[in-house]
Amino acid sequence: MKMSFTHLISLLWLLLFLLGFVNAVSASEEYHTYIIHMDHTHKPASFLTHESWHRSILKSLLSSPADDNELLLYSYNHVMQGFSARLTSSQLFEIEKSSAHLATYPESFGKLLTTYSPKFLGLQQNFGIWPAASYGENVIVGIIDTGIWPESESFHDEGMSPVPHRWKGKCENGTAFSPSTCNKKLIGARSFSKGLQAAGIKISKEQDFNSARDLLWSWYAHVIHSGRWVGQQTQILTLATDVLAGMEQAILDGVDIMSLSVGFNQTSYFKDIIAIGSLSAIDKGIFVVCAAGNHFGFKTILNGAPWITTVGAGTLDRSFQATVTLENGISFEGTSYFPESVFITDLHLYYGKGNTSKAICNHTALDRKEVAGKVVLCDYSTKIEVSQQMMEVERAILLPIASGTLVKQYVTRVKNPKVKSMKFVLTRLGTKHAPQVANFSSKGPNPISPGVLKPDILAPGVDVLAAFVPSKPLIQVGKYYLASDYALESGTSMSTPHVAGIGALLKAVHPEWSPAAIRSAMMTTAYAMDNTGTILKSQMTDLSGTPLDFGAGHINPNKAMDPGLIYDMSLQDYIEFLCGLGYTKKQMSILIRRTQWSCSHKSIHDLNYPSFTAVLTNKTRYPVSMNFNRVVTNVGDDKAVYRAHLENIPTGMRIRVKPRTLTFTRKNQNRSFVVSIELDREFPRVIFGFLKWIDQDSHVVSSPIVAINF
Repeated sequence: MKMSFTHLISLLWLLLFLLGFVNAVSASEEYHTYIIHMDHTHKPASFLTHESWHRSILKSLLSSPADDNELLLYSYNHVMQGFSARLTSSQLFEIEKSSAHLATYPESFGKLLTTYSPKFLGLQQNFGIWPAASYGENVIVGIIDTGIWPESESFHDEGMSPVPHRWKGKCENGTAFSPSTCNKKLIGARSFSKGLQAAGIKISKEQDFNSARDLLWSWYAHVIHSGRWVGQQTQILTLATDVLAGMEQAILDGVDIMSLSVGFNQTSYFKDIIAIGSLSAIDKGIFVVCAAGNHFGFKTILNGAPWITTVGAGTLDRSFQATVTLENGISFEGTSYFPESVFITDLHLYYGKGNTSKAICNHTALDRKEVAGKVVLCDYSTKIEVSQQMMEVERAILLPIASGTLVKQYVTRVKNPKVKSMKFVLTRLGTKHAPQVANFSSKGPNPISPGVLKPDILAPGVDVLAAFVPSKPLIQVGKYYLASDYALESGTSMSTPHVAGIGALLKAVHPEWSPAAIRSAMMTTAYAMDNTGTILKSQMTDLSGTPLDFGAGHINPNKAMDPGLIYDMSLQDYIEFLCGLGYTKKQMSILIRRTQWSCSHKSIHDLNYPSFTAVLTNKTRYPVSMNFNRVVTNVGDDKAVYRAHLENIPTGMRIRVKPRTLTFTRKNQNRSFVVSIELDREFPRVIFGFLKWIDQDSHVVSSPIVAINF
């Protein structure tokens, strides 16, 4: 019998009908956690809430009277319509037979992608966007993360205005977390761990707290709300059910900005819980910022849906340098985080030549007696984390690949290689080239929709001074374990809160702006040149990067406050885009939370994005031409004339812009234009240039033009 929840005559009939599902569950069947996406147009009117409907469904699956709390984890109504529950395969089968069932998502683990940066960003106390935005007053930022240490100086509320009246959230009581720790800056905190508990993962109090408090290695998903910009280190894993619950609560509590430093595996948008939840948030006017991921390499980008602002990580122009000088007199500069000022001389240089495990300094391979008292050269490898290598050899210097290659040549060619000296702890500002794309920052394109440039933007994500858990040792020096209230942290989980904070400032200055308008302002005012005037480089290779590395460029907060023009979008633009991907009616309904919509069958090239990306394959026949239709809105002066300028267009690529001039006579006026990309030959993996609209007041509205050999 196929289950139906429509046109029911009475509640009694409904319950009798539901009880016909399954009357027995095999004792041998195992329970697993699933997120169940339901079509809520099928909810009978007899149920006052969606949660009561969900509970009724689950109760009908039980073979004997039991509390449905044993099955139900969360009921969702804002990020998506559905629930998460612990089910056997037979129970899941019965639910999936229902005409109300849309999709099932098995529980999954997401990787959490883990000062001086305000000055580097040009944020000043008495000038620019910070004072113009009243320092983000009355903007609520919701951070989905592993928790906080509320006593940190970072959360003190001195000088903060009262909590906004529209705030609907609360500060939740929990283990080692009192509601009294919240204040006018940290205005709310909640914890979500039902998915964790359902997975049977036991976390002791030595590892973490079952509350919004963080203890360094956290599994719990938390939602933290603040009236100002708050970022928090994130590490290890969290679960999809808990993340989705955090997003649901953030929407209910009334956040303006949502920041997620977490990513799940690449998958179609209708299967991606962050994509689904964030589209609901965008529809409610919430600016959603997500980490791009820490998986350096082509097509490794996470959180690549076009309604999400996807953030890559860049370096600062501050470095913690150390030098190593070989016996032949050649010196190399690198990076070191060893906290002692040490000068070491005349040591033998060891390298595990011929043994891969020893060469990468795997702790199971190195012989302590063999390397004791020597300088050890460790190869870079994707098989071992650099942090693990550093812990293994203690005092460590990280060298660029080019320098490391020269040291490797020396140690393999000289019979008795030696290091003349090593010098640690040299902090320098104004380092060149800066910023650079972090060596771990995930790259585009997004395989799900390669025609939408990702990441969107670059922000500080390397060696960011962040609040740290003071009760845990940070590093060991000799016999001593050092603790600190702050630590240098790296990851796209560091860059993401920067963009969330800048988004909050922009929202304060321009409360009428949509999420797409905020992102557009960030992207079109970003800079793609470093402090030497060359294209942003990769930290890994020291070679020039591409927009697949840095998106539109590095964020520039003060410029973003006054972008001149914006590329705006609404939910309908994303609906057109999803239709262009060829999604079915059911898949569309999963994403947009409605059963009726219209599509004009626009090309996916015509999504009103602040970039232009042509995707070619090995089957493309040259010459080839693609058109991109765009609409820009004047948010600058009432009267303005913008002229198109093309920069850095490579050989083999021709760009046409029609019209070449855009004239505005009033604010909020729209103008359309078309960009044609013509390619007359096959090209390397990626080529790019820039379109810049420049007006009489020196507004520069910049967009990358990219061709990808996919």
